[in-house]
Amino acid sequence: MAARANPWAALRGLSIRTRTLRTACIEQQHRATPASLIHKAMTSGLGSNARRSFATSAAKHDSNITTTSSSSTSDPSSQPPSRTTTPPPGTAPPVVPGSQVGPYHELFAPNFLNTEAIAALEKAAAEAAEAAAGDGLLFHMPDRVGKHEQLQDRYHPVVHQITRLLMRDGKLSKAQTNMGLILNHLRTSPPPRINPMRPLLPGAPPANQLPLNPLLYLTLAIESVAPMVRIFAMKGQAGGGRALEVPIPLPARTRRRLAVGWILDAVNKKKSRGSGRGQFAARFGDEIIAIVEGKSSLWERRQVLHKLATVSRANLNNPKVTGTGGGSKSKRM
Repeated sequence: MAARANPWAALRGLSIRTRTLRTACIEQQHRATPASLIHKAMTSGLGSNARRSFATSAAKHDSNITTTSSSSTSDPSSQPPSRTTTPPPGTAPPVVPGSQVGPYHELFAPNFLNTEAIAALEKAAAEAAEAAAGDGLLFHMPDRVGKHEQLQDRYHPVVHQITRLLMRDGKLSKAQTNMGLILNHLRTSPPPRINPMRPLLPGAPPANQLPLNPLLYLTLAIESVAPMVRIFAMKGQAGGGRALEVPIPLPARTRRRLAVGWILDAVNKKKSRGSGRGQFAARFGDEIIAIVEGKSSLWERRQVLHKLATVSRANLNNPKVTGTGGGSKSKRM
């Protein structure tokens, strides 16, 4: 009753339920009875000799069955012990002497469990054939490594770049220690209060979730305060010995590098509030929090640079910038 109430519990193994081999043999014997053989011989249009041979074989078949049944009932000691042995799947059942049994076919029970199992096996076989017909790979080929990329990067690209910018005198281990202390300082600090007048990058998470991901906290602060452009000064091209200022857009890594340089300038101007090796990391972390809250002086520095770039947009149409003029000396700001 439990199997009928919950039929899907039997699908875990996707096992195929078959009838017993003894039942299959009995059914095949009933299909190949002497009466059916005689009827087939009589209706097939064979000669009298063939009919007599079929009749003789049918009589022998009946006599063999009668002899076997009488001997088994008269001598009970000769009977084997009542223990059913099931041959391995895929093998033919034992043939009884004197019986006519046709070719062995495995019979499946007509239920939905076998249908599901057979469908799963056919699907697996189709997938295996499709994989064999392809390029011969079990999985897809890995993507080719870029020109400036490594096969296995140990750290995040932002952490890797900032750690190199914090390094002094080639002491990478000290820079890595400071980087870990900075991330720990951001993780243990209270949630910041974001100033609506100093908006962060679009799509930023809520302020109460930033300490849960210090790497996102650090990246969001640096990317928000990083300048979009820089001023390229062309000496003596504006007339009267003045420099011609031209705004130039910056890629992502250059923007991040300039922002970290600005943060280091602000950190070096701050006073230490105690002693210990974590003072630099604490000052750097406080500056990151001040950037997110809109209290850092780097926002004004970024705003001044963007205003200067807006004023200098007209210089982009200067013939000396477009290449129609002569050569000139230049200086970057």
